[in-house]
Amino acid sequence: MNQDRNAGTLRKRPVQKRSVERFERLLDACAELLDEVGYAALTTKEVARRAEVPIGTLYQFFSDREGLIGALAARNLESYLERVADRIEREAPDGVPGVVEVTVDEFVTMRRSITGFGVVDFGAVGQDHILEPVLDNNTAVAGRLRSLTASLTGVQDNTELEIAVRVALECADSLLQLAFRTDPQGDAQLIAECKRVLNSYLSDRLL
Repeated sequence: MNQDRNAGTLRKRPVQKRSVERFERLLDACAELLDEVGYAALTTKEVARRAEVPIGTLYQFFSDREGLIGALAARNLESYLERVADRIEREAPDGVPGVVEVTVDEFVTMRRSITGFGVVDFGAVGQDHILEPVLDNNTAVAGRLRSLTASLTGVQDNTELEIAVRVALECADSLLQLAFRTDPQGDAQLIAECKRVLNSYLSDRLL
């Protein structure tokens, strides 16, 4: 059994304005420190200090460091899905190629521009269940993307779509990791190959 199935959780979600501001400052500080010191060296004490928030306040929201990382990953995922949905609404891309273009481009843009995203995007190394305690990160993300894919392409939201989106996500995850290992800004040729692979696979599976 993976050790991270019992990873930290979000203790409570803030409601009052002041609490929301502190919560967001903690996530921002966490993201900044991830870029500066990396995942292994990150501590809740330093996050609280950087955010200018008492350490006790941090633990009101998060059970531990993993709970903090999980909340950051969840915020990244919500931001990504919003960006994808907004762009699709504006541009109305055509079919599978259009959807692939948008979903890959928005991930690449976030990887290049969002603080901490290169260390924690929708999960973290060694923490495969950071978004959901019973689902690995890619399965959780695929579930969110599946309903979006169904609504955009008109295909039936069923087991076949679930498998297709999961396989596509695993392929994209591996290829984009390779692209950013090759070039810190993302190797353009490998990003293009990622789109090509996804288009070929999804066009065959969904049309």
